[in-house]
Amino acid sequence: MTEATVAIALGTRPEIIKLSPVIRECERRDINYELIHTGQHYSDNLDQVFFDQLELPDPDHHLQVGSKSHGKQTGEMIAGIEDILLDVEPEVLLVQGDTNSVLAGAIAASKLDVALGHVEAGLRSFDREMPEETNRVLTDHVGDYLFAPTETSADYLRDEGIDDKRIHVTGNTVVDAVGRHRELAAEKSSVLDDLGVAVGEFALLTAHRAENVDERDRFAELLTGVARAASSLDLDVVYPIHPRAESRLNEFDLDVPDRIHLVEPQEYLDFLELERTARLIFTDSGGVQEEACILGVPCVTLRENTERPETVDVGANRLVGTDPQTIHDGALAMTNSTTDWENPFGDGTASEQIMATLRQTHSVRTIQ
Repeated sequence: MTEATVAIALGTRPEIIKLSPVIRECERRDINYELIHTGQHYSDNLDQVFFDQLELPDPDHHLQVGSKSHGKQTGEMIAGIEDILLDVEPEVLLVQGDTNSVLAGAIAASKLDVALGHVEAGLRSFDREMPEETNRVLTDHVGDYLFAPTETSADYLRDEGIDDKRIHVTGNTVVDAVGRHRELAAEKSSVLDDLGVAVGEFALLTAHRAENVDERDRFAELLTGVARAASSLDLDVVYPIHPRAESRLNEFDLDVPDRIHLVEPQEYLDFLELERTARLIFTDSGGVQEEACILGVPCVTLRENTERPETVDVGANRLVGTDPQTIHDGALAMTNSTTDWENPFGDGTASEQIMATLRQTHSVRTIQ
């Protein structure tokens, strides 16, 4: 039987990025940990590139669950994570965010003598139609350590009746990750030359959420609005196409407007460099909203709501939905706004605070 102090479960690229500072902090503090990869994402090969670029160790366990229906995927992950926790017997399981991997880890740990720590706790879109919202709420209510990125997130948890002793405001580990890798991306990435774009002379688009790409008319409106805004701003749009979105484009036989250029999904450093150097970012991703805010790049969110309201509050982000004219108007407004907002997600020490909290309040041991 293997013994570990901390188990860390992840399954998607955003989790790899946001948990990378936590993994490094375990290593810095000589804390024994086991890394569990559920294999929830589409491309194991691209996942491995993320591990390589972030200089992370290979996972100790890989469930290779893959893409399935919510029930099948989550059920397989619960069983797999439970087996590992029974074997490894960690004191704490850490999960991050709002994926099915997070929910599976939360259920498995809550049934065993394993404390659960939720990194990025307390995010709320208040849209119960989002599967991620269900994952967030359920995980927070069984979690022992709720590491909220902001006071707003902490207040949401308190409003739901969660004991304040379980809530710890640490900032968001995405700040740690971006701070560590933005200069590395600028130094090592050749993506601008590869794609033939120049700093500040293009827009970046990410769109992959089911509510945006699984309905033909909505997806078409989204693309029309982005292209209309890009035309008014005289910008080309780089769109690293998510496999789900690419499949729907083909299925719906949608024409992509000339201003929008489809490219392959990008490795982490290349995507970070695209974010850093874009004039404007269009997205339906929560993580990209955060990164744009941290990097000082105006963001237009192609959704009616966001679980990152702090980005809107500081003026870094605007919610526009998928109506073409609203997208156009929001994009022009954001490009004319100032970018001197204050980063609301902390000072880049979230991973240190998370591990310090576990050391202070739990019997987290270090290797002697």
